[in-house]
Formats: sequence, C-alpha cells, structure tokens
Amino acid sequence: MENAGKISFRTIKHKRKISKDELVIKAFIYLFLVLFAVITIFPVISMLLYSLNDPFDVYRNGVSLFPRKWSLRNYGDLFENYVGFSRGAFISIVRTVIGTLTALVSNALLSFILSRKKFLFKSSLSLFWVITLYAQGGIVPTYILYRFLNLRESFWVYIVPCLVNAMYVLVMRSYMKNIPDSLEEAAQLEGAGYLRIFWSIISPVCKPVYAATALFIAAYHWNSFIDTLLYNRMEPRYTTLQFELMKYFSELRIGTTTNVTYCRTPTPYTVKAAATVLTMLPFLILYPFLQKYFTDGLSFSGVKD
Repeated sequence: MENAGKISFRTIKHKRKISKDELVIKAFIYLFLVLFAVITIFPVISMLLYSLNDPFDVYRNGVSLFPRKWSLRNYGDLFENYVGFSRGAFISIVRTVIGTLTALVSNALLSFILSRKKFLFKSSLSLFWVITLYAQGGIVPTYILYRFLNLRESFWVYIVPCLVNAMYVLVMRSYMKNIPDSLEEAAQLEGAGYLRIFWSIISPVCKPVYAATALFIAAYHWNSFIDTLLYNRMEPRYTTLQFELMKYFSELRIGTTTNVTYCRTPTPYTVKAAATVLTMLPFLILYPFLQKYFTDGLSFSGVKD
C-alpha cells in the first residue's frame, strides 16, 4: 500500500495503453484544429504580406503573396496622400479609450446595484434591461432622439449612447451575485459604505469580468463606423478610422459639402492591404495578452465560501 501511494499520476498515465480508436480520434481532432488555425490566420498573414509588397513592383509584375521586393512605402503613402486616416486614427483611439473607461464604470456601478439583495427594484429593472435586448426603437427614432439631444455632429454621440449596455450589465451582475455576502457584511461592520464596498471589496474580485467586458467594449468602439456614417459623415473632425477605411475601399470621398463624388482612380491593392493591417493591428497585439480573461471573466464561477 505504501508503494502504491508513491506512484505518481504521470507514471500511471505512461503505463496506460492508448487504443487505436483513441489515436484516430486524437489525430482527427489535431488535424481539424490545424486546418481551422490555418483558415483563420491565413487572411491576416496574406494581408500583412501584401502590404509589404513594393507598389512599383506590383504595377509591373502584379501582386504576389510573398513580396518580391520588401517595402513600407504603402504605409507612408497611406498617411501622406490620405489625410483622413491620420485624423480617423486619432479619433478612434480617443473614442476607444474614453468610451471603454466610461462604459466600464457605468455598467459596473449599475451591475453592483442590481446584484444587491436589499435593492427593492432589482427584479423589475433586470427584466426591463432584458426586454431592451429584444425590443428596440429602430434607426429612425434613434436618429430623431439624438438630434433632439444635440448629439448629432458631435464627438459625444460615440460615448453617451454606449454608457450602458444590457448584456454587459447582466454579465457583470451574474458575476457579482456569486461573491459571498460575508465579504460585504464584514466591510459594513467596519463602517464601510456602498461605494467603499464596491471599490475595495467587489471590484478587486471582479477584475477578470471587468477585463473581458472592457475588451468587448473596446472592440465595439474601435470597429464601429455606422454611427459615424449616420451622425458625423458631414463632420470630418469626428471621422473614425473604420469609416475612412470603408470610404477608401468603396472609393468614396465625402467632403465638407453635401456633394458626393466618386473617385474613378483605382486604388492599389497593396495600399488597401496596408490600411486593413493598420485597423487590425491594435487588437492583434492586445488579444493574446487578454485571452485568459475570457475564460475567467465569463465563467460566472466567482468565489466560494
């Protein structure tokens, strides 16, 4: 019995024979995962390689997946000849930072209120937010409302409507409800108020769900262009990078007047690839570092007594 207790799990695992059926299943799973990874990564790699092609070589010999001549000229031409990309990149960065911080704080505070057992209207308000996920006013009433609130042709049309999102509220509320009540009760015995409890007790425990939610919010702000098209298309000061990319790909130029003209000059494919890479680059860099928070933040496991 003493010798049996000293046998490690690794030894038992090595001694266990793997059947042929298990080998076939594992080989099929690994092959499927490899093919799925190739299909997913290939478009990104191809765009990156296309953007590094020398544009003059492309004009003479056509586009090639692997560059015959390496060059960064496409990125330089993009910012030199198309001013909208520089302005759009700045607005997108500012919008993403401010929008993520404000939305995360407002959603977290609202989720904290709805997760408290002593809050009288928690059930009715939760039902109200669930209804908003399925029943919405539509584009025309929303446009009229934003015009009435003077949000049209303004930077704040990107921030104010996104302060509260029902899905994020429900996700964070479910996570907070799993936190033991004993932590809050202990803090109240020490004289802590609700804001102190939220900041010092709840928020440190909710860091995983905060990070996951912040990543979702940031992705929305960075990739959104419909709100720019609807509310700020005649205000170049508040253009965004994705909106400029959409215009660039459709060869559409919108000036400061109401006239719309189409650019008849074909856009080089390598410059389009460079523009696509620039819009994808921030999240391609951030996602590998924040991937772990998706599992921890959205599992709703919380902590246990």
